[in-house]
Amino acid sequence: MQTGIIIVAAGRGTRAGGGLAKQWRRVAGKPVARWTLEAFAGRGSLVMVVHPDDMSQAQAVAAGLDLRIVTGGADRSASVRAGLEALAQDSPDHVLIHDVARPCVSPTVIDAVLDALDHHPGAAPALPVTDALWTGDGTRVTGARDREGLYRAQTPQGFRFAEILAAHRAHPGGAADDVAVARAAGLDVAITQGDEANLKITTPGDFSRADSYLRGQMDIRLGNGFDVHAFEEGDHVILCGVRIPHSHKLKGHSDADVGMHAVTDAIYGALAEGDIGRHFPPSDPQWKGAASEIFLRHAVELARDRGFAIGNIDVTLICERPKVGPHVHEMTGKMAEIMTLDAGRISIKATTSERLGFTGREEGIAALATATLVSA
Repeated sequence: MQTGIIIVAAGRGTRAGGGLAKQWRRVAGKPVARWTLEAFAGRGSLVMVVHPDDMSQAQAVAAGLDLRIVTGGADRSASVRAGLEALAQDSPDHVLIHDVARPCVSPTVIDAVLDALDHHPGAAPALPVTDALWTGDGTRVTGARDREGLYRAQTPQGFRFAEILAAHRAHPGGAADDVAVARAAGLDVAITQGDEANLKITTPGDFSRADSYLRGQMDIRLGNGFDVHAFEEGDHVILCGVRIPHSHKLKGHSDADVGMHAVTDAIYGALAEGDIGRHFPPSDPQWKGAASEIFLRHAVELARDRGFAIGNIDVTLICERPKVGPHVHEMTGKMAEIMTLDAGRISIKATTSERLGFTGREEGIAALATATLVSA
């Protein structure tokens, strides 16, 4: 069975704002029309119907795709008919008619319509109305309507080609959609399962909704970091970027900031990027005595370059002494500054090991950290 596909893109889309017609505006990195065309590419003979003034935008958006671009008419019905007449030169068995402003249409929705055409002259996706329905005068409720048997129509709306072409040729114009044209001609139209994601971009807020759908499922990463440093002779330790007076200092190739090292490794871990040693080898003399914020900044920048935002950081310092509590506020502020992260997303706390193990014997300090990364 041969399928024709008409993408209706001749409207001006003024309610969506932005100055440019909505089908040419970008969402999730591509023009709306490009997303829509790619959803149908390879499924049949593809035609996009555009406004005469938009031919250059249409050609740019369609670059590399196999389709024809034709100009539309004064209203939607006229534009659809222009697309049908273009396909009539080599008539397909079926045709799908889809609004360009529905870029989030899924293969499941499309396939359901095509499958229904095996048994019906027409088919279209829809969702049952679940909200209460009111009438009103713009300022107050004047009545209610029964929602039983009501549906929210979507596209693509599919038909047997010869029958919908004849229906459009006979229709006076002005129909809300192609189902209305088909029903006026006496054609039976089956309802197939719609999808909440198959929204029609109409107002400015719809762009953000479409963006979230088109970017796909949110990618959430968790990473753990653990680090240990022994004490040696000295008069202070550095923990989470803060200098704290103490009877010893921490031994390490860099400044031995055990808390910052654990956080850094947690971020690297969430990215599957190993640990600090992979990026800043201790065998390299240039990192001798280096401030650990160099390592942390690198991990943060790497996460952001990979398209992730840091959701939160949680770090636990394990030691008997020094007492960490009095310095937590300053530590949090320092980490927030280095990571350019809201302080409310950073948790720094401490615990002892109840005098057990090397930390209990005050031989050193350990730190455990968790980082959450969220696709930006």
